[in-house]
Amino acid sequence: MRVDLFDFDLPEERIALRPAEPRDSARMLVVKPGAALDDRTVRDLPSLLRAGDVLVFNDTKVIPAQLKGIRRRGEAQAQVEATLHMRMAPDRWLAFMRPGKRVAVGDRIHFGHDGNSCFLGQLYATVIEKGEGGEALLGFDLSGPFLDEALHAVGHIPLPPYIASKRADDDRDRADYQTIYAREEGAVAAPTAGLHFTPELFAALDAKGVERRFVTLHIGAGTFLPVKADDTADHKMHAEIGSVSEATADALNAAKTKGGRIIAVGTTSLRLLESAAREDGTLAAWSGPTDIFITPGYRFRTADLLMTNFHLPRSTLFMLVSAFSGLDTMRAAYAHAINVGYRFYSYGDASLLYRNRAEVGGGR
Repeated sequence: MRVDLFDFDLPEERIALRPAEPRDSARMLVVKPGAALDDRTVRDLPSLLRAGDVLVFNDTKVIPAQLKGIRRRGEAQAQVEATLHMRMAPDRWLAFMRPGKRVAVGDRIHFGHDGNSCFLGQLYATVIEKGEGGEALLGFDLSGPFLDEALHAVGHIPLPPYIASKRADDDRDRADYQTIYAREEGAVAAPTAGLHFTPELFAALDAKGVERRFVTLHIGAGTFLPVKADDTADHKMHAEIGSVSEATADALNAAKTKGGRIIAVGTTSLRLLESAAREDGTLAAWSGPTDIFITPGYRFRTADLLMTNFHLPRSTLFMLVSAFSGLDTMRAAYAHAINVGYRFYSYGDASLLYRNRAEVGGGR
């Protein structure tokens, strides 16, 4: 498909730089193909669901994966930045380097806050491999939990580019850019639909009889990369590591058998469920890398609804929601959201999307 079909104009003032307070006070646009748009708030979610429905959350935890350092090559030095995006071994990470042209295989990099040394253990890395688009494989001198401790000491929360270009990260972001149920460390971007949930909202959902299940997908920095190709067929997705437990798969299968609906909280949860789904729509335990790329025409097998934030124009995420609810439906929904003042992107407002079952590929 032509990528320009997924373009739209977004005023700068619609980009949220901080989350709503409290989190569940954010607005939520309910989008049901063929029905009128419904302006709600996230606190209304329990009234829109029913007993036996299951919310599926991504419990990945964001790490301070943005590193600043000094590249040393003989006597020559240069300042560089690394955004870690996939762990390959206890001591190795794939990273996007900036500027990429400043690093070469064999270079030593000394990481720390703003180029200063790391007090906890001196965080050094060697460039093991160099890939395309500024990507590199870094081998750290520290490994496992010792490396994790050093990253927490010297790393920054990797705010999305559309926020980082407007302000620096701060201590608030360490809490704001994390879901309340984050558990499995490894993400460099938050599953932002989950940022809206609070203990009070969980209690209201429990009272309604709505179940909660968790999957894990460690979101990489590739989620922010623009689609530069003119056609979706020419775009390459970066793989991300995820897992669905046997207990979660069994619980979701049982819920569907009883007539319950599956509500994916976030595009990452949905992509992982689709990666783990069998052809008949049932789920099995699954783990590994996934680079699934969902565009209109895709036949969904799992979720009935999708709760997600508002995404960038020409992005793989806007393509995914267009596949889920229909391109015309989503273009109309986004136009409405812009016109009435919804806040966009990671710290922005939410939408609750119903699956379009009328289109080819709409599924059951």
